[in-house]
Amino acid sequence: MKALLPTGDPGEPVVVDDVPEPTPRPNEALVKVEAFSVNRGETFKLEAPVPGERPGKDIAGLVVRPAADGSGPAGVVRVVGHPMAGGWAEFAA
Repeated sequence: MKALLPTGDPGEPVVVDDVPEPTPRPNEALVKVEAFSVNRGETFKLEAPVPGERPGKDIAGLVVRPAADGSGPAGVVRVVGHPMAGGWAEFAA
């Protein structure tokens, strides 16, 4: 899947690249991200990114796979979410 990844370069702070699709934990749904917000804290992290860390804490999208343990929304439904990271991508857990 495609995701925005930090570069550490002020002239080009992010690039689009391929990353593996997230593997949700039993209590997490897989969401097709339709929109995300770039928040102030994440822009500061782009100045000196931690290797392997992916930004993206504010998302909106469509549940494409409900949580395996039955928690959260069931079926295909629109949601907003606040994942720990990785929301600047096609899919998020």
